Amino acid sequence: MTKTTIAALALAALAGTATAQTKVGMITTLSGGGASLGVDTRDGFMLAIEQSGRDDVDVVIEDDERAPDRAVQIADRMIQSERVDVLTGIVWSNLAMAVVPSATAQGKVYLSTNAAPAQLAGRMCHPNYFAVSYQNDNLHEAAGAWANQAGYSDTFVMAPNYPAGRDGLTGFKRFYEGELAGEIYTDLGQTDYAAEIAEIRASDADSVFFFLPGGMGISFLKQYSDAGVDLPLVGPAFSFDQGILQATGEAALGVRNTSQWSPDLDNPANRDFVAAFEEAHGRLPSLYAAQGYDTANLLLSALDRAEVSDAEAFRAALAEADFDSVRGDFSFASNQHPIQDIYVREVVEEDGVFTNRIVGTALEDRANAYLDACDMQ
Repeated sequence: MTKTTIAALALAALAGTATAQTKVGMITTLSGGGASLGVDTRDGFMLAIEQSGRDDVDVVIEDDERAPDRAVQIADRMIQSERVDVLTGIVWSNLAMAVVPSATAQGKVYLSTNAAPAQLAGRMCHPNYFAVSYQNDNLHEAAGAWANQAGYSDTFVMAPNYPAGRDGLTGFKRFYEGELAGEIYTDLGQTDYAAEIAEIRASDADSVFFFLPGGMGISFLKQYSDAGVDLPLVGPAFSFDQGILQATGEAALGVRNTSQWSPDLDNPANRDFVAAFEEAHGRLPSLYAAQGYDTANLLLSALDRAEVSDAEAFRAALAEADFDSVRGDFSFASNQHPIQDIYVREVVEEDGVFTNRIVGTALEDRANAYLDACDMQ
């Protein structure tokens, strides 16, 4: 056998074992009031891809402008024209409900970096859908459990009127054992909360639970502080996340909030992530960045085991969740939503930067309330 023949056979062998290119379509919010959430999602996801050094993953990123019809148009184009293999990135649950069922029905895998509405965990669960973040109710359930621990018995609750807002109040009430002093659903994107704050002030509440992500939370916290209402606040991390805190400043100091992640979680993966993200972007990462980072690392771990073209093997590889999560222990329940601890954090100021520090654990190894409604048992 000649050297030329040996070389040709070696090249053929290498070609036969080469990893196929995987195309990822990221649809997220990069403009408008919720832009910081999508920017952090993108930056966390891409940090993991860049750290991997892989050149077989191609990520296409587009701005959904927080508009369901635009998100659907982008998804259809990505699937039908750009031939993406995996979709990810949506922040808002109303957009997820518009995009995910169609994408999974067309055979595409959807990895949720954030939005995880109850319907997709229960009766509309799908083998191609994995929520890497949580199930929407989870952080609110933990807030309800912590309100009990804090001794609150007459809480006023408030959230926007969209799928995640309704899931939020459902989750809080599932674990909260006290009475409700009031319950309000606000408009999605609302910025003026004078009427709601007046109603809170006039109530007999001993505390306030609110879920207002992005710019909504910034507006409410500032107006609540300016109004001088002295009732303690509790909420999920979405209203007290890293980007939001720099805008709200002292108005959020001391507030307790619930999250499955925090920058001070003491595990090697998280320490490395926080340091790398801060070095790359000059800011501390948010919950959204952490979720984007974990989602990318989950995807990469699955690609080490199977190719996307082998749908069954690829789904099985994703379900294994064989990666080092920044959250520490992480696994999937039968409906492909996380099993994880949910912590209580307190907003603090360190060296002029507002951030969160863990002060307790609200729920341990929490899955979700919709396992029995999902037929993927």
